[in-house]
Amino acid sequence: QVQLVESGGGLVQAGGSLKLSCATSGRTFSSYVMGWFRQAPGKEREFVAVISRSGASTFYANSVKGRFTISRVNAENTVYLQMNSLKPEETAVYYCAASLRVALLADEYDYWGQGTQVTVSS
Repeated sequence: QVQLVESGGGLVQAGGSLKLSCATSGRTFSSYVMGWFRQAPGKEREFVAVISRSGASTFYANSVKGRFTISRVNAENTVYLQMNSLKPEETAVYYCAASLRVALLADEYDYWGQGTQVTVSS
């Protein structure tokens, strides 16, 4: 079992930045591919970014490419999401998730955090 706890959400003005953290416990963190997803009210959960087990490889949704950066520190069992130039339409609950395989779809992830609210004001 893996427990995931997100933090770092909050209220930010459009164009601002936030850095989300996801602390994990349980089985070996470095065994998991880690992803970030978000879900806005009334919308489906959408993929944001994913990082490989070593951190050497990353992949982003087109909508966030160049503005968001996913990273991880395996020694600290933590994955991060640096978000810059935020837009009001990116207001959502942001979730981190863990998978034992390379995964882009939410259904392919095995463990989820409880989410952290990000609100971007215009």
